[in-house]
Amino acid sequence: MNRLAQRIEHRTPAHRDRAVDGLRALALLAVPTGHWLLGGFTLSSDGALHNASPLSAFGALAPVSWILQMLGIFFLVGGYASALSYRKRKGSTGDWLRQRLARLGRPVLGVTAVWAVLLPLLHYGFGVPGDTLRTASTLVVQPLWFVGVYTVVTALTPLCLRAARRMGAWAAVPLLGSVAVVDFLRYGPYAEAVPSWLGVLTILPGWLFAYQLGVSWAEGRLARRHAWGLLVGGAALFAALLLAFGYPASMVGVPGEARTNSHPPSLLVLALAATQSGAAILLRDRIGKLLTRPALWAPVVVVNLSAMTILCWHQTAMLAAAIPASYAGEVAGLVGAPDSVGWILARLAWMPLFAALLVLVGRYARGFESPWERTGTARRAAAGLLAAGFAAFALGLA
Repeated sequence: MNRLAQRIEHRTPAHRDRAVDGLRALALLAVPTGHWLLGGFTLSSDGALHNASPLSAFGALAPVSWILQMLGIFFLVGGYASALSYRKRKGSTGDWLRQRLARLGRPVLGVTAVWAVLLPLLHYGFGVPGDTLRTASTLVVQPLWFVGVYTVVTALTPLCLRAARRMGAWAAVPLLGSVAVVDFLRYGPYAEAVPSWLGVLTILPGWLFAYQLGVSWAEGRLARRHAWGLLVGGAALFAALLLAFGYPASMVGVPGEARTNSHPPSLLVLALAATQSGAAILLRDRIGKLLTRPALWAPVVVVNLSAMTILCWHQTAMLAAAIPASYAGEVAGLVGAPDSVGWILARLAWMPLFAALLVLVGRYARGFESPWERTGTARRAAAGLLAAGFAAFALGLA
């Protein structure tokens, strides 16, 4: 391990921004950690798995979701990296965008195509109940919405750069304001007269907010005073929304709850993103200095190189443990109602196994992140059809 760490250290360019890579790795690892810790399964009488969450029984765990909801950091560093990459592009804007989107699309196509093959195999070959497969499909698709949103905001990078150069750090304020207006309409005194679909209007500005901050940061238009404003102002807004305006405390959806903060993003999500972004920018130098240690830098590099694999396959790793266990009945922390302290302790004990299974799956799945230069048009078309069929099944359209 020491030799590997030293080899990675020697291959790292001197100009590499280790702090930004470290923040991206931290945000990436928060995704599987959150899903593994806050997602559980109940077992029905016919042996099928159904989604459940310990947050339904333990509302006091909601602050854990404040820590594990780090998509604001991910979009912040995404905007930062995209701005730098766009400035250094050698081809046209279209060429740059196609390359960026291909890197996002290949792993998504890979995981959905593989699951399209697994569904009939598991059902007809191993007798896995249809409801279990429906639950599994929902979980696999769950983190992929992020890729679609990230694709859209990446395409807006040229516009974000123009906004950053003209307005600096203030370019993100209209995005915050638009989400505030929609939230007022959804949850204010006239909420009953507002159509339920209005919330979708917050999806783009809600996630573009931190991305725009990252672009402004890369352009040198986000100074320490702005970072302090984000940290203090975001924390104050977060507290006000929770204490005075009755926003749900959990940053993730809780089964049975009428309101959710993240789907679509509410103003509370932006307040948390502002707080996290301010803290990240203020701690940048300290993080960069810390990551000059080869033993800490090496795992950051490995995580970043496997970013899409982690995002796309971490739910599969958990399912690889839960589905076989369901045949044994209820298993503490794995299959069974997540409504006790014992379940929480047992789930913590299972998480190293989930991580090991993800590493195992990633050995084979990581190839989807590489360019498909040797993949013919017919195979790409077949993969696309399989992915479309799986998406239809997961979304309840088939």
